[in-house]
Amino acid sequence: MLTQYMQAALAAASHEMIEDEEPFYGEVAGLDGVGATGKTPEECRNNLSDSIEDWLLFSIAKGLPIPPLQGISIKVPEEIIR
Repeated sequence: MLTQYMQAALAAASHEMIEDEEPFYGEVAGLDGVGATGKTPEECRNNLSDSIEDWLLFSIAKGLPIPPLQGISIKVPEEIIR
């Protein structure tokens, strides 16, 4: 499920060129704080994938809501066994 969600997030990402040392920028609308840059489009996409993964793990660990993307939802158990 996490892999499908990450794939949906990358498919929904928007990209643009910015004036920076890493001129390629990508973000995912609806996932606050998820964005990345890169020197090439591939590097930007890889960095964005890492950003999505970090955001997902943080959201799950903190019990934060995860919005559905392209019909894919992540259901976090109310109680996590540690």
